[in-house]
Amino acid sequence: SKRYCLRGEELVRQDVEKLASELLSNSIIQQFKVFSIEKWDKEIGADVKPAKVILDHTPCFEVISIESDDQLSKISDERNLALNPRDIPVIREYFLEPAVMESRKKVGLLEPTDLELEYISQARSDHCNHNTFQGIFNYKDAANNEKVIENSLFKTYIQEPTLKLKEKKEWVVSVLWDNAGVGRFDDENNYVVTGETHNSPSNMEAYGGAITGIVGVYRDPMGTGLGSKLFMGSFGYCVGDINYKGPLKPPLHPRRLLDGVIEGVKDGGNKSGVPTTFGQTLFNPGFMGKSLVFVTALGIMPNEVAGKPSHEKKTSPGELIIMSGGRVGKDGIHGVTASSESYSENTPAGHVQIGDPYTQKKMHDFLLICRVEGLIPFITDNGGGGLSSSIGESAMISNGCVVWLDKVPLKYEGLDMWEIWISESQERMTIAVKPKNLDRFMELSAEHEVESTVIGEYTDTGKLHIKYKDETCAYVDMDLLDKGFPSWEFDAIWLSPETRGLTEPVISSPSDFNTLLLKLLERPNIASKEWILRQYDHEVQGGSVIKPMVGVKHNIPSDASVTRPVLTSQKGLAFSQSLLPWYSKIDAYHMMTCTIDEAVRRLMAVGGNFDHIGGLDNFCWPNIGFDPKKNPDGTFKAAQLVRACRALKEACEKYEIPLLSGKDSMYVDGHLVGEFGERVKVSALATVQFSGTSVIDDVSKCVSMDPKVPGDLVYVLGVTANELGASEYYEAFDKTGLNIPHVDFDKFKVVYKALQTAIENELVVSCHAVARGGLGVHLSYMTMAGGLGIEVNLSDFPIDSDRGDLLNESLLFSESAGRFIVTVAPENKSVFEKLFKGMAAGCVGLVTDQHDHLKILGLEKDALVDLSTAQLDDAFNKTFGDMI
Repeated sequence: SKRYCLRGEELVRQDVEKLASELLSNSIIQQFKVFSIEKWDKEIGADVKPAKVILDHTPCFEVISIESDDQLSKISDERNLALNPRDIPVIREYFLEPAVMESRKKVGLLEPTDLELEYISQARSDHCNHNTFQGIFNYKDAANNEKVIENSLFKTYIQEPTLKLKEKKEWVVSVLWDNAGVGRFDDENNYVVTGETHNSPSNMEAYGGAITGIVGVYRDPMGTGLGSKLFMGSFGYCVGDINYKGPLKPPLHPRRLLDGVIEGVKDGGNKSGVPTTFGQTLFNPGFMGKSLVFVTALGIMPNEVAGKPSHEKKTSPGELIIMSGGRVGKDGIHGVTASSESYSENTPAGHVQIGDPYTQKKMHDFLLICRVEGLIPFITDNGGGGLSSSIGESAMISNGCVVWLDKVPLKYEGLDMWEIWISESQERMTIAVKPKNLDRFMELSAEHEVESTVIGEYTDTGKLHIKYKDETCAYVDMDLLDKGFPSWEFDAIWLSPETRGLTEPVISSPSDFNTLLLKLLERPNIASKEWILRQYDHEVQGGSVIKPMVGVKHNIPSDASVTRPVLTSQKGLAFSQSLLPWYSKIDAYHMMTCTIDEAVRRLMAVGGNFDHIGGLDNFCWPNIGFDPKKNPDGTFKAAQLVRACRALKEACEKYEIPLLSGKDSMYVDGHLVGEFGERVKVSALATVQFSGTSVIDDVSKCVSMDPKVPGDLVYVLGVTANELGASEYYEAFDKTGLNIPHVDFDKFKVVYKALQTAIENELVVSCHAVARGGLGVHLSYMTMAGGLGIEVNLSDFPIDSDRGDLLNESLLFSESAGRFIVTVAPENKSVFEKLFKGMAAGCVGLVTDQHDHLKILGLEKDALVDLSTAQLDDAFNKTFGDMI
């Protein structure tokens, strides 16, 4: 508990209660008491009794009448099942089949039970079944006279190119079926990578949602193949303005929400003993409706376990079903269905959970020993959908199971059967164990103080058979979910930026570039996030090579992290991620290509291997279902999704990036209470976080972004074009623009491969990928990082004038893709330039021994920027500096 002492001349009890309820506590998980100073007894204190759940209820299941589609639809609404209207006739048809009714009659059932409907609801939710990406899109682009039916974005734009690349890239081990993707790390080990979002619960209870997100994503590598050891994690936060003072009332104010998710991921990572080596935080008003909380996890496992490939697993008839870890409670019920809808006043609070990293850490270590001893033929985590998903999916491999729900350990008595089945209570894994290995498994479990319980058995009966004290409460065919459920269908109508009225803004050239650059460094999406990064342990396990922050003061965000998961080896894994949601305001196609290119650039900047880049796509999209009143722009958002997926495929094919893993979280919208009691729909920008991995053979050759030696030459690789559309520069003027950056894959990859060669041959002293804010901002970053001066001349920058004339502001703040700032020793000049002959590479200046200045000459050779490092530092740290 925490005590607050408040004092004020006009402070009344009503004010204090408002502060307590709206600022200092969250009624979903906390309680508060208010005392006057006269009534406060320091001996007794608050006298708050720990919460204890007491359910005066005898567990039962309910038989549901499904006489009509309307009746089942009503039940869906009442129970928060979120059943799609087109699924309802299929469900009724199955349970009314004579053969099905006859088989069910033998076990004492006729009409469906509440548990069975909950099982179908979980399995058919957009969260679990990815119905949107498996759906049919009627795509129209009138401007280009295009009209096409897109059948399954997943199969066409994700699965197909990835499986082709898997055949081409021998290092790709396992993709698209397990909890995470698997890539070859070295001759003896594989690495495992996956990503997750925890948006809906984090918007209701930030700390609980975030800690559950991070410990939840950690379980995915633990449940991949035969289990991996965690070696790093990352985060990405997208929230509203943390200084927001407007009339809308989100469930949590952005500042309070951000503080909560930071602390949740911190506790989940630090207390799990897993380093958090990379992270990003973005601000935009659209994320007021629903903030985004991205979390990523990576693990390492031997190529073989007990002489068998470690990435292969299966369940077999006769194997026992064991639940290990935490116990089951009411927390986390309807998590997957709540995340499959927009946030509103009707979103159930029960789907919020609170993770316990200590319990999970013990389970993690215990399961690794079981893996080494060959005790585990199959393992998966209990995440979305709980036992319903973990057992329901794993039993499909053996083709059946029987589950004894009364054996499941509970946090408290009184849960109904369906609650036990779908609860998403944390820190749980589902494991298959052969009967002959049960004693040893349980012995190790006891040694590590991890609770493990046999709760069922895998069979080959073709039935999902669930019992509670010998009474059947569910009995359905394992192939029920293949019974002809219809694909979701969407109309997608693309409107070009010009059609939507977007143009380049009319802004004359600034006269004070010094003040302009400083103001850009103060902007929340550019300014230092050191106050966040400092809260995460990135050194635990001892494998950190390139840190989250670099430079002489260790306070400038790195392009990517590099970690050695095997401490006896010089091999490392580079990891990067990118978020550019602003570009989707113009075109989600270019948003996607630029996002992927930035993630690749970041990897290459630290010494990544272009031939070994794995990708992880994590989509967060506003509601695309058209409704003339509730969602009138749904068709446009659907078209954005189609275009983003097309761009994803093109980028991955051009750069030969197999998608090792991925995630989609739809419905990033919220209905917020306004000043007069109205509810206002707020939709987030169409967003994709793209993460990249790359194996580096020798980490001693990795480079960081900080210039290190006065007299070194400064090069810019890649061309700058008039591409200020949706840039931070235009955002500063509250403009969007039209000229969004374009990615030229064929030209860029030639430069990237040459840069890789230069770094491997130790020709590069420092390297930095140019990103948000353009060259002006990133030259500032390098100046601050190196603690040395930098002098450059804009007239020497490689340019592309095809998209319009370039003025000083275009050269400084355009966000053209494919660019790097590199420093090279003078003695290596000729070798370096020979390597980049015929490419866009220009020597633009020098690193100087004037430790306190960034000097930039304009196109007319005039002193455009002349700022001291102290001025840059002050601006960079001004916005959030007092939070460190």
